[in-house]
Amino acid sequence: QVQLVESGGGLVQPGGSLRLSCAASGRNVSSYTMGWFRHNLGKEREFVAAISWDSSQTNYAKSVTGRFTISRDNAKTTLFLQMNSLKPEDTAAYYCGVDRSIYSRRSFRAENYDYWGQGTQVTVSS
Repeated sequence: QVQLVESGGGLVQPGGSLRLSCAASGRNVSSYTMGWFRHNLGKEREFVAAISWDSSQTNYAKSVTGRFTISRDNAKTTLFLQMNSLKPEDTAAYYCGVDRSIYSRRSFRAENYDYWGQGTQVTVSS
């Protein structure tokens, strides 16, 4: 069993930055693929970024490429999402997830994730 707890969300002005954290606990969590997704009411959960267990591979949605950076600290079993140059369209609830399979294109789809956190709200508004 894996537990995930996100933090770091809040209200920020357009052009600002936020750093989300996801504290993970459970067996073998440092050996799993992890990712960030976001969700707004009435829409499907949207892929944001994913990272392999050893940080050697990452992938980003086109909408956040060049602005967001995913990283992880396996010693502390924590996942991060550094978000810069935030836009109003980045407003959403952000969720971290664990995919127990090997990093692949499957890791870019929410239905392939096995565990989720409770989410943290990010609001970008002036």
